[in-house]
Amino acid sequence: MKELIIAFGLFLFIEGILYALFPSKMKNMLLKLNEVSNSQLRKAGLIFAIIGFVIIWFIKN
Repeated sequence: MKELIIAFGLFLFIEGILYALFPSKMKNMLLKLNEVSNSQLRKAGLIFAIIGFVIIWFIKN
């Protein structure tokens, strides 16, 4: 459970620092997100989830 809380804190830190350092670029990126189809977002999300799972699996083993 401790690792999950650490991972969530790291996620928030990375997101927060990106918005703090590059606010206009982050706004532009979010606006461009509307142009991406749902299927493309779904595929990208699945790919990132698999990559994340593999990284965690390698670290834990």
